[in-house]
Amino acid sequence: MPLPLRRLVLLGFTKWKLGKSNNVSRLRRMSPRRSYDQYCSTARALDAVGDRWTLLIVRELLAGPRRYTDLHADLPGVSTDVLASRLKDMERDGLTTRRRLPPPGAAFVYELTAHGRGLLPVLQALGDWGAPALAERRPTDAVRAHWFALPLLRSLEGEGLVEVRLDEGEFHLWLGGAGEGPVYGDGAAPGEPDARLALDGDTCTALSRGFLTLHQAVRDGRVAVSGEGRLAKSLRGD
Repeated sequence: MPLPLRRLVLLGFTKWKLGKSNNVSRLRRMSPRRSYDQYCSTARALDAVGDRWTLLIVRELLAGPRRYTDLHADLPGVSTDVLASRLKDMERDGLTTRRRLPPPGAAFVYELTAHGRGLLPVLQALGDWGAPALAERRPTDAVRAHWFALPLLRSLEGEGLVEVRLDEGEFHLWLGGAGEGPVYGDGAAPGEPDARLALDGDTCTALSRGFLTLHQAVRDGRVAVSGEGRLAKSLRGD
């Protein structure tokens, strides 16, 4: 039996709407953002990043584009539903973008926009503020080597690529960047680093809490520096 004209029009409209690009249709399906409805810059900022997990997702994406599965693995405790919801909210608010990698990868990755990368000093300030709470590690505490990257970044000066080795694993840092691209990465450096640091997690925590400076840690033998570049020599005080 033929469908009434009105239903045909509605079905045609629905088909047209669903045929739009995935990004546009996905963004339109997102629920409205909750707001404090306060004419205050702090409240406006918290509208975008005040939900649980959002800033920790930013922490992970400061390492560069990440797949959903990688994010979920490095955010222990977050449910898949909550992570998916936060990523959609962050895309809607202009903090992240989602794109498909070219073959043979062909996976979707999430990455920060310039607006999202602007949260780096916010995370560093929060890390400084929260550092006194890093007392003895609790048995229930998860840990990833690259979680020490942002605190250590503040202890380093100069420009170049630094590879850091902890008991928990390796990560690398880019110093003196122009504010574009990742500021750190998980694993060994992608090229020959300008300096290599070897230290333990307790020393890294002491550095982040301000109990000692990096030069003091090097002098006391708590940080081993290798490499013959200008940055390595500066860290050793050669």
